[in-house]
Amino acid sequence: MSGGQEQQNDPYLWLEEVTGERALDFARAHNEVVAERFATSDRFAELEHRILDMLDTDTRIAYPTRRGPWLYNFWRDAQHAKGLWRRTTAEQYATDDPDWEVLIDLDALAAAEDENWVWGGAAVLRPEQSLALISLSRGGADAKVVREFDMATKQFREESDGGFHLPEAKSSIRWIDADTVYVGTDFGPDSLTDSGYPRIAKRWKRGEPLERAQTVFEGEPGDVSISAGYDRTPGYERHFVGQAIDFFNEIVYLLDEDGALRRLDTPTDASVSWYKDWLLLRLKTPWEVGGETYPAGALLAMDLNEFLDGARNFETIFTPDEHTALHGYGWTENHLLLITLEDVQTKLYVLTPGTPWTREPLGDAPPMATTNAINLDPLEGGDEFMLITSGFTTPATLLSASVGRSAAPLKQEPGFFDADGIRTEQFFATSDDGTQVPYFVIRHGDHRDRPVPTVMSGYGGFEISRTPAYSGASGMGWLEHGGAWVMTNIRGGGEYGPQWHTQAQKADRHRAYEDFSSIARDLVARGITTTDQLGAVGGSNGGLLMGVMLTRYPELFGAIVCQVPLLDMRRYHLLLAGASWIAEYGDPDKPEEWEYLSKYSPYQNTHADRPYPPILLTTSTRDDRVHPGHARKMAARLAEQGHTFWYHENIEGGHGGAADNKQMAFQAALIYEFFTQMLIEDRKNA
Repeated sequence: MSGGQEQQNDPYLWLEEVTGERALDFARAHNEVVAERFATSDRFAELEHRILDMLDTDTRIAYPTRRGPWLYNFWRDAQHAKGLWRRTTAEQYATDDPDWEVLIDLDALAAAEDENWVWGGAAVLRPEQSLALISLSRGGADAKVVREFDMATKQFREESDGGFHLPEAKSSIRWIDADTVYVGTDFGPDSLTDSGYPRIAKRWKRGEPLERAQTVFEGEPGDVSISAGYDRTPGYERHFVGQAIDFFNEIVYLLDEDGALRRLDTPTDASVSWYKDWLLLRLKTPWEVGGETYPAGALLAMDLNEFLDGARNFETIFTPDEHTALHGYGWTENHLLLITLEDVQTKLYVLTPGTPWTREPLGDAPPMATTNAINLDPLEGGDEFMLITSGFTTPATLLSASVGRSAAPLKQEPGFFDADGIRTEQFFATSDDGTQVPYFVIRHGDHRDRPVPTVMSGYGGFEISRTPAYSGASGMGWLEHGGAWVMTNIRGGGEYGPQWHTQAQKADRHRAYEDFSSIARDLVARGITTTDQLGAVGGSNGGLLMGVMLTRYPELFGAIVCQVPLLDMRRYHLLLAGASWIAEYGDPDKPEEWEYLSKYSPYQNTHADRPYPPILLTTSTRDDRVHPGHARKMAARLAEQGHTFWYHENIEGGHGGAADNKQMAFQAALIYEFFTQMLIEDRKNA
């Protein structure tokens, strides 16, 4: 059957009507079944309560965003379900009980305006920090309303009084100065890309009607998005435009005062950044230039002005190897900090520009943990920053640091589950093509002599690396009860650099699925678990992974949880932001690309005569990134074919699936209760 015929014969297209009453009735009916089966026991209530207490407790670290002398934080707790946007000074933050200045009480705002506002972020004007652009979404969607906020009066500036205001859309807006912004939004017909993001960037002056704002760049409908911005580093001010031609390729331009564009002659798939006179390029594919060939994953540096004049004498300041990849980097005033992954464990270095650049280790990062540098603020001067470190059983520690000074603990998060005796181990499985694929196992040390109920999680896409991190919910819901938790690092991610990603892109996507299934077999072969005791969970692209595990490898699993998933790969590019992911998956409208997509697309590969493990599908009505129709239609098809499944749809919550802490606690408790019933109780009763 051709792709076109497949679409015409789809009996469940009506489930793609996001807010259609028939579709919502479908969701409500299934929600009642899920609630009755999984959310009525004392055990569920106790776990949900514990997770909610963890999310609401004041003992959590209030992670700050540094903006000069101010530290900003968005905070939710039991008294502030929607949250507070607040700030304090560095001196106050270092105390046990900081004095926070509340800027916006989102609960009060939502009540006053009768809107289900969910926080979407704030862009504070530097250096004055007197104004901010606040993004708010209805129910947690990606599309947001943007409103200007006066920090002195703590009031929104109304549009009628000259305040910047954008109606609900997937907008991009950035400050130039107190009276001017760069904006990309829904300007009307033909102003969005096929992916639903801005196609046009404009310079908008205060008091000017939006439709009269000056266009600075106009992209193509097939682009993913267009944006413009302003680098306000004193003495190095620069205007720039980004043209994302697909998810992984962007053309970068410098925008001169006269409106002329100067394209940076860099590989479109490279990550491009600059600081003062330094240009940095992180390569995703090998690049031959200036008589040199630089490898994928390398970080290159040179003088930006010399580059613009035609020079190409880059210095390689990071070179990957078989075990090591670049995980992140950022500037202090005088140094560049590097975070690397060495077999998925972080190490930190400080680099100093010069001829040549120098590199030194930046302290010792704990094993089986992840350490990241945050709050680097070169605009304000100084080489101060913060470090966050945590592991699967080690709660997060926030440290204050500076180049040349040892890091000092600043805040410590408490433990939320009994981790006594729980150990973290790293193993490698051999995939179908012989590739060694790493994964972490977290379990009680005294359970190593027997198989135990185990849940493995996976993602494997978009060069996103999964690294060790503390999870109180999995500890409370699974580890405390003797289960094992597994985090996989399959291809498609970025754990070993860009080539780890590209090895599972488009026609090679099957490698991610082979990696995950190989780890499942390896867990059984090592005696860590059995097939009947093995569960799997993943969301978004990881939800697609779960759909493939269900339909292609059902014999490997005892239960599956599939969250906010892509599942219908014939129509994914027609739904919401789906067109932006064609560079990752392929174009189903091209016969040669539908050929490989059709072989694994879960919705098209579900069969009545094949036994499947029980599956819980979850999604959100307000997810405007991955369409809820994917999960709805899969549930309907599984029902039609007589398979065992459960379906739950949060009527709000966006792509994260939850709009507040209570919803997050419910979603987490639901997953662990499902696995408890499917992998433990049902096996005991079999």
